[in-house]
Amino acid sequence: MSTTLEDVKYQVAIANRVLAELGLATGALASLGHASWRVPSQPDTFVVKGRGYEIDALATMRPEDMVVCNLEGYKIGGPPGSTQCREVKMHSCIYKARPDVQSVVHVHPRYVVVMSVLQATLVPMCQEGIQLVRTPLPVYPHVKTVWSDEEGMEVARLLGNNRAIILQGHGASTVGDGLEQSVTTMLQLEEQAKMNWYAYCAAGPDHARIPDAMIDEMTNRTPVRQLPHFQESAAQERQALEGGVWAYYAWKVSRDL
Repeated sequence: MSTTLEDVKYQVAIANRVLAELGLATGALASLGHASWRVPSQPDTFVVKGRGYEIDALATMRPEDMVVCNLEGYKIGGPPGSTQCREVKMHSCIYKARPDVQSVVHVHPRYVVVMSVLQATLVPMCQEGIQLVRTPLPVYPHVKTVWSDEEGMEVARLLGNNRAIILQGHGASTVGDGLEQSVTTMLQLEEQAKMNWYAYCAAGPDHARIPDAMIDEMTNRTPVRQLPHFQESAAQERQALEGGVWAYYAWKVSRDL
């Protein structure tokens, strides 16, 4: 994949559209949330959805709508009349604190929000994102939006080396080595939160969870591509034996770009 600034803007626009397509930024949440990607050739800058558009909704974002910011959260590029996203410090501070992070996503997933207000720790309830919630995720104990440098650095500090942080009553932020990982992590986090909510309603706060021993059965095993009956076909496969969720939704939302 080319990583010129224009290509980065294109991919970030797609990521924001994917968040809407996945139901993570629709209805009352249509304009709430933002995905960003650190510019590979300029790691002290990143591209993110901004504000101030005639139609401000993640589902409508186009490459030319994207805003370029530096690691202090200042806008250094973007369309006339636009500003950075309100919580730009969440992105800039995480990028400053975590040089390994290449992408940040923030949205307000409904199940994550309700479980955080109930102060219920998310536990493994399905395969999708099982490792993400195997141990308790950090929680930023405030519902306020993250505007200041102090607030942004507190989120970054609490995030630590994790891939996700829950913002109590507000939503979540996820990070990754690229847009696919940060967006997919958010989708899986919301899936685990939804399953936790179902279990909470059905069996109460002390509901069962998938035990660690069963999770170990999934992880401590021979990789599927090394199994005898897969070795020959896997060597000829166009892509790795992984899910196609990101590729499908990226294709679906980009057909008019």
